[in-house]
Amino acid sequence: MKVTTTPIEGLLLIEPRIFNDDRGYFYESYNEKKYRDAGIDVTFVQDNMSCSSKGTMRGLHAQAPPFGQGKLVRVTQGSVIDVAVDIRKASPTYGQHFAVELSAANHLQFWIPEGFLHGFFTLEDDTVFAYKVTNFYDKDSEIGVKITDESLGFKWPDFAKDIILSPKDEVLPDFKSFVSPY
Repeated sequence: MKVTTTPIEGLLLIEPRIFNDDRGYFYESYNEKKYRDAGIDVTFVQDNMSCSSKGTMRGLHAQAPPFGQGKLVRVTQGSVIDVAVDIRKASPTYGQHFAVELSAANHLQFWIPEGFLHGFFTLEDDTVFAYKVTNFYDKDSEIGVKITDESLGFKWPDFAKDIILSPKDEVLPDFKSFVSPY
């Protein structure tokens, strides 16, 4: 697998080695030793999946300490624009984001450690998003920011004007009102 650093410390892109033949393809979607050697030395405790319609925005979400979660995310069907926002107060990139297109076709994975808000925007119908997390879900520790907050500078496709957003995500604060616990 190929691991690429991003402009924001801690965020990594992982490109698995794909083995193609007449039958299709094969790749390791996770290998503990290889990920540990790449600097992702964590224990995953839960796998999650969602399926979303085109134009769905999910996020920006995180969990406050001590329930913070690292996430290893990928798309198994369809495609998304995936976004992580640095909320580590002592970080030189606090408030900055990194975005990447993840798709079933490119097989990319995105490692997002604790201290980041995370969200995505679906580019196709029936997009299946899969992620491993390092801590269990804890409703009382949920934190977030509106994924539509223009001050964050996200570049969404033109069709993002007609988004599908959950009622919970609609009432999240803007980034300027957000107080980071990290």
